[in-house]
Amino acid sequence: MTALGTPPASFAEEQALERMSRGGVARFGRDQGQRTVRIRGNRAGLWTYLGLAAVLVGSLFPFYWSLLIGSGDASTINDPDMSWIPGGNFLSNATTVVNDPAVNFWPALWNSIVSSALIAASVVVTSTLAGWAFAKLRFPGSKPLLVFVVATMAVPLQLGVVPLYILFADLGWTGTIGAIIVPMLTSAFGVFWMTQYLQQAVPDELIEAARVDGASMIRTFWTVGVVAARPAAAMLGLFTFVTAWNNFFWPFIVLDRSDPTLPVALSLLQSNHFVDYSIVLAGVLLSTIPLLLLFVVAGKQLVSGIMQGAVKG
Repeated sequence: MTALGTPPASFAEEQALERMSRGGVARFGRDQGQRTVRIRGNRAGLWTYLGLAAVLVGSLFPFYWSLLIGSGDASTINDPDMSWIPGGNFLSNATTVVNDPAVNFWPALWNSIVSSALIAASVVVTSTLAGWAFAKLRFPGSKPLLVFVVATMAVPLQLGVVPLYILFADLGWTGTIGAIIVPMLTSAFGVFWMTQYLQQAVPDELIEAARVDGASMIRTFWTVGVVAARPAAAMLGLFTFVTAWNNFFWPFIVLDRSDPTLPVALSLLQSNHFVDYSIVLAGVLLSTIPLLLLFVVAGKQLVSGIMQGAVKG
């Protein structure tokens, strides 16, 4: 008898146990191999890559078409035998756009950069604060208030143009860049976006642990909420910047033609009886260059932030 009170196993029993253990290892290896095969079978196939390539070509075609027309002359757009190779007039057309006194290209570019950057920064800050409050704070009327904020997205901007213009006219802000910045300092979509993200990204237990450690709500928001919200805030800031950059309707109404934003300035290229579309599309390409540079510079950090947030989730 052993110390545990069990009899020693015979040699035959030991051999049987060894064969059973080997069979279990073999079965485990086969299961792992089958699992590996199943995982490998989930890789994207040829049709997936073909579909992605078609989407990529469809997305890039408008830029290429603009380059074809913008690098030609006034007759290029009506030429049935137009070459699909860009011409050599893009620099001259772009110079015409920049030097056109009716366009005021450089002041318009500066107005677009300043207004878009300020609007994007303000929307990110206010949306993150409001999203944190709706997602993680408990106060009376939070859910009805969030529903009201989301419902405002259904109200078109055109319904409020007249009273908004009267308000800024009484304030003496018409014709100034502040008139296009102030109405867009916050966004209902941004509040909804950050609320939904923070509800999933920040566990309530993490907030409770920070409060138990003595952190105030402001410090908890700064050390926990801001860190967790970076991927969503980066996406929101990028989309808001692009939206503000391309905004035409309200700046066209409230700004003077002598001090416009870039989309309003480029519209002046079509105010003549004869429209040279090579000049117009050259100006359109010039207006997209800052956005492309923004994606190139911030794209890597944006994707890394999204992946980091996805891994942490």
